[in-house]
Amino acid sequence: MKTIKRMLEHQIWANSRLLAAVRQSGGGSQELLRLFRHLAIAEQVWITRLNGGTTAHLKLWAEDMNLDEIEALLASNGQQYMEYLAGLTEEQLDGDSTYANQSGVEFRTPIRDILAHVALHGQYHRGQINRMLREAGGEPQPLDFILFARNH
Repeated sequence: MKTIKRMLEHQIWANSRLLAAVRQSGGGSQELLRLFRHLAIAEQVWITRLNGGTTAHLKLWAEDMNLDEIEALLASNGQQYMEYLAGLTEEQLDGDSTYANQSGVEFRTPIRDILAHVALHGQYHRGQINRMLREAGGEPQPLDFILFARNH
């Protein structure tokens, strides 16, 4: 449980640092914002599923958010994940969650695997966003877990 919690704390920290870098660079391109929005919506999708909600209404890929809206969604997601983890026992962590994907296909997956996926999915896309930031002349952020671990 401790490792999963640390991974999600890192996610919140890394999202915040990257958001600040994008903001400092002038807000990023439409492509960068679309990818950052995808990252935030994917986090929302999974926490909604873990809380027993439906996600059919959430579009994983769209261009309908600005940086302020992405920031608000990331903050909401972070709070929801921390609240979810605070109420989760080790036994529940090893249990399964049943949910439907965006196409309506039902799956059953261990909660531990879902939470690990959320953290790893975010890391993948933060790397892509950092690359886009560099290509646009911005300053990419060091977001490695070890940097977070040394200071938190």
